[in-house]
Amino acid sequence: MSRELVIASKNKGKIREIQQILADLPVRVVTVPDLPDVVEDGSSFASNARKKAVELACHTGRWCLADDSGLEVDALRGAPGIHSARWSGGGDEANNEKLLHELRDVPPAARTARYRAVVVVADPEGRVVAEAEGACEGIIGFVRRGTGGFGYDPLFIVPDLGCTMAELPADTKNRISHRARALAGLREPLTRSLGGV
Repeated sequence: MSRELVIASKNKGKIREIQQILADLPVRVVTVPDLPDVVEDGSSFASNARKKAVELACHTGRWCLADDSGLEVDALRGAPGIHSARWSGGGDEANNEKLLHELRDVPPAARTARYRAVVVVADPEGRVVAEAEGACEGIIGFVRRGTGGFGYDPLFIVPDLGCTMAELPADTKNRISHRARALAGLREPLTRSLGGV
């Protein structure tokens, strides 16, 4: 019998991606309605992910997987970073507008960036049992392209593919994204921690 793993998130796009990426594991990846908000006051993706995993594992009494992720733009000295989701205070569309504005005078060669993600699993007692990080290098475009994904995906160009994350089919994104790479690093320790399920 597979064990349940609660996704410690309310972000529908993030939940969908995690469920798709882990679909082949004998683990039931589930959500819990009305999860309490966790104040993300850490100084890094890792500290925020750990805090979310631990607090929500203790709250639910279940195994929890938390992700903290965001965009690091070199020309902005790593911003928006851990503030990516709430950078503008107005959601994805406003965040993308702010990014375009901040980079309005930055030439193509200097628009390098990366998506970074840290994923953490905590057991029902709130002990961190697994942690992994992933990154995906890219370039910030000048116009939005594509209708898939979420967040900064319409502006994040994957150089090797010549398209934005928002233009990629879900199965391709779920192989190359920062979240996919972090979750790939979590597979072995996650399986081991869950008792070899």
